[in-house]
Amino acid sequence: MNLIKSLELIPLFEGLPERQLSDLATIALEKSFKKGVSIFSEGDPGNGFYVVKEGRIKIYKISSEGKEQILHVFGSGEPFGEAPVFEGRRFPAHAEALMDTICIFFPRKSFTELISKNPSLAMNMLGVLSRRLRRFAALVEDLSLKEVPGRLAAYLLYLSETESNPTELSLDMAKGQLAGMLGTIPETLSRILGKLAKQGFIEAAGPKIKIMNRKGLEELADGSKRL
Repeated sequence: MNLIKSLELIPLFEGLPERQLSDLATIALEKSFKKGVSIFSEGDPGNGFYVVKEGRIKIYKISSEGKEQILHVFGSGEPFGEAPVFEGRRFPAHAEALMDTICIFFPRKSFTELISKNPSLAMNMLGVLSRRLRRFAALVEDLSLKEVPGRLAAYLLYLSETESNPTELSLDMAKGQLAGMLGTIPETLSRILGKLAKQGFIEAAGPKIKIMNRKGLEELADGSKRL
């Protein structure tokens, strides 16, 4: 019953009747991962997908030069590794726990059998995957077209949208990891955060950020203003 209650809170399964949630609970497995532990590696068989119950994970790629590029960071309620479930392929990237994390794992074979009986499951997943695709497209645009201050401003605005108080947020990863996701180095990231604070866009105290000039951040993010 506790697992069913957990599934009810996951947007992927929002609105499903209790019977379908009960079916999902029969195939779901809880898995715990310590901070820094690999959940899967690029090229591993896509034998199922995960939903974060507690904690936070990163999805990343490693370049031929050994440089890490973070693609996504997922928190409570968010699924990851779901694309190979439908494609029947291997995981296209690495996944690692950013903190002690509990995930709910859904084996591919059992889940696809459930989907064949319950098409509404597939429709919910399609909606989540569509939103994921839009976020990924925005990341590609940021990395290819925007300068680093614009990328950082866009990310701070994105984080603020996930908070109950949109003017106060906490960086959800170490600066080195955030720098990797934004396609820069930690020293440059720290310098830009300092400039944002000095020019009154934000107030920063460690990982805590307070947005003081949202309009200014929006202009940096869309490229109409430069730092």
